[in-house]
Amino acid sequence: MIRHIVLFKFKAGYSWDDQRVVAAERSSQQVGAHVPELLEWRTGRNVSTRDIAYDFVVMGLVRDEADLQRYLTNDFHRRSAGLWREISTWVIADLEEPVSSDHDV
Repeated sequence: MIRHIVLFKFKAGYSWDDQRVVAAERSSQQVGAHVPELLEWRTGRNVSTRDIAYDFVVMGLVRDEADLQRYLTNDFHRRSAGLWREISTWVIADLEEPVSSDHDV
């Protein structure tokens, strides 16, 4: 299993009041419904106000590297990522997780 994590930080001049940010958030919330390889999908606004904090996070779970690649090339995911590209920078991490009895492999 691979846990895919992305942290987004707004570029200067963008905030939650901007409709482009709201559109990117809404699109991200729908990715899990449009990417069949995702076993789990979570999104959320960061509640931390520290200077080093990022603004938004998405986390997904896929079975393996092949499913991760299908997720990354999925058209809906790519369109959603494109919305974030305009308004933010981001960092990612892909972590190996032990297989849980909650997920069929």
